[in-house]
Amino acid sequence: MKTIFITGASTGLGKSTAKLFHAQGWKVIATMRKPEQETELNHLENVTLLPLDITNIEQIRQTVQRAISLGDIDVVFNNAGFGLIGPVESNSEEQIRAQFETNFFGTVWVIQEFIPYFKSKQGGLFINTTSLCGLTSNPQSAIYNASKWALQGLAESMSYDLAQFGIGIKNVAPGGIKTEFTKAMQVTEDKAYAATMAKMMEGFQDGTLMEFTNPDVIAEVVYCAATDGKDQLTYPAGNDAVRIYAKRLAQGPEAFRIELRAYLNLQSPYKAVTV
Repeated sequence: MKTIFITGASTGLGKSTAKLFHAQGWKVIATMRKPEQETELNHLENVTLLPLDITNIEQIRQTVQRAISLGDIDVVFNNAGFGLIGPVESNSEEQIRAQFETNFFGTVWVIQEFIPYFKSKQGGLFINTTSLCGLTSNPQSAIYNASKWALQGLAESMSYDLAQFGIGIKNVAPGGIKTEFTKAMQVTEDKAYAATMAKMMEGFQDGTLMEFTNPDVIAEVVYCAATDGKDQLTYPAGNDAVRIYAKRLAQGPEAFRIELRAYLNLQSPYKAVTV
């Protein structure tokens, strides 16, 4: 029986993934900040709950070692994260640092702690929840985008380093998910960007910029990434992620960016130079 270790398993995609892998006959180690408050996963056979705040390096070390002591671990799913919305100048230093501590550094510390274990067994797989916003971008979310792009670059580089030890690393990049993720977002509003924000909300509602997919559907992509045996780094997840990322690849990043800017009714800041 294979085992998956999951961070951020208390809600949304993390919980859906835990339930799916359990249903498929896997052992699940589901970690969360407050496992004592969990009322569903704790009733499932072969599901172990452990405390984990991925911004706490010492707790990461303790929890990973405890997880390893329970038996063989095959997949580590780095899922914990949150969104920070608003223009960069409106985000505080504390908010920006917290975004990276959770979305990027927390994932790095978990990976770093598991690498010696996977090296010793000459096998294992890391799967990270990135985002469509780690493959393309939206306005009003520069710091969140940056944290997810950082994960994309991290995984691509590490894929070379880990391959010689039989260790894989993959990214699942969802678009919109119907979870409490949006409730946990930190939103900093700025009236100067009101028109852009309104147009973005319109794009979210009509599906132009994002559609919202049930987390169970995204969990199936995680399961596919864990079991398909493919040498594939990136798995767009959800119809919007698949569609929008394909469009960006087809158009190229510059044409895609200019088209999105036009959709948002934004003018180029550059003026033609005549000679």
